[in-house]
Amino acid sequence: MKKQYLIHILAVLLLSVQTIQAQEKRLPSELEINLKYGADRLGKRRDVFMQKFRENRLGAFIHWGLYAIPGGEWKGKTYRGAAEWLKSWAKVPTNEWLQLMNQWNPEKFNAKKWAQMAKNAGVKYVKITTKHHEGFCLWPSKYTKYTVANTPHGKDILGELVKAYNDVDIDVHFYFSVLDWSHPDWRYDIKSKEDSIAFQRFLTFTDNQLKELATRYPTVKDFWFDGTWDASIKKNGWWTAHAEHMLKELVPGVTINSRLRADDYGKRHFDSNGHLMGDYESAYERRLPNPIKDLQVTKWDWEACMTIPENQWGYHKDWSLSYIKSPVEVLSRIVHAVSMGGNMVINFGPQPDGDFRPEEKELSDFIGKWMKKNGECIYACDYAGWPKQDWGYYTRKENDIYMIVFNLPYSKQLTVKTTKNVQITEAALLNGQQTKLIEVACNEYNISIPKTPPTEPFVIKLKIKTSEGSANKYKDALT
Repeated sequence: MKKQYLIHILAVLLLSVQTIQAQEKRLPSELEINLKYGADRLGKRRDVFMQKFRENRLGAFIHWGLYAIPGGEWKGKTYRGAAEWLKSWAKVPTNEWLQLMNQWNPEKFNAKKWAQMAKNAGVKYVKITTKHHEGFCLWPSKYTKYTVANTPHGKDILGELVKAYNDVDIDVHFYFSVLDWSHPDWRYDIKSKEDSIAFQRFLTFTDNQLKELATRYPTVKDFWFDGTWDASIKKNGWWTAHAEHMLKELVPGVTINSRLRADDYGKRHFDSNGHLMGDYESAYERRLPNPIKDLQVTKWDWEACMTIPENQWGYHKDWSLSYIKSPVEVLSRIVHAVSMGGNMVINFGPQPDGDFRPEEKELSDFIGKWMKKNGECIYACDYAGWPKQDWGYYTRKENDIYMIVFNLPYSKQLTVKTTKNVQITEAALLNGQQTKLIEVACNEYNISIPKTPPTEPFVIKLKIKTSEGSANKYKDALT
């Protein structure tokens, strides 16, 4: 009896193992929810347009609108929150807020100077707020009266910027807020038939503005959507898929961020099956992926964006209300993003007169000078796959590994641990100066820092070779 019982138990266990193995072998599609408005693609886009986006790595963000005029202050009160949200913080009625258009006359605005500043900073693309939540448009849209055309300035600012940036070989991306406080048909949620009818009118209005941008400025390379988190958008996932397809038909090769999309069930960024919607993930705002939990981001393209003061995108008169990142901190975040296979975009909030504040110019100058000397370790680089060390970060371009050193160890030796079967054959600074390379253990090296270390983060370039099945000349410890 015991023997029969044991045989029965073994049979059950064997069947369970076979069932689990069979489930693991099932194709993912057999386990997925059927979606009409989910991801269009699995994995990364591999066309030349997406490859250019990926290789650019470093971009700039421009947040400029009516909110720059009050600069975080309303009727004598200063608001600590993000300046572009001042209308909401101060509960300003829409008609009163839009009276700021009468003051829009940026006398120091010079598109060519903006473009040259970006070029000198080493950025490869610039994202411009064509329209933020307030509804004011930097182009003369024929679908609303709230545009630059109806201000004392009267000129097509967006058009001037597109031409100026393109003239210096910088790609232009369009930020576009779907949320529009100026439009009477905007709804945060759909709770009635009347809401639904109004919101369909709003989506038609939005379609028209997007078509206008795509056809008026056909050199645009990317649409970066914002203001898509409300229930009204989540309940209209069909429209987000439609908008993406529409723009890709109008502008072949254009890229679209994940913030636009919502699927059949209102899931955003990633659909209900866990697949990325849009062409790259854009959920990283003022933060980077967790280096342990989120490193799966190397499986898809992603972009992070950051402010200089911790809590400000648009121009705020008082930067002392937020922590201000130093140029080296900003540089560290750029390098950190690339080391995990992502892009980084640095934000600038121009003043109401069209100029940039001194701190932004100084930061731009610092980043530009560093990139001119060291940009080889950023542009077209990717995740290296080596264990991270405390001295800084790795990036990789084919068979070249770059060590970007931010923290000098007291030992004056930089520890490098490679992956299996990878050997380092050469180590040198980007200026050609050789550094001492010593193999200290299997897949582990020490690299000496220069006798006179640079006064800023520096780069060591490693040449590597792969020797499959190479013998380990170091005997493993017996434990």
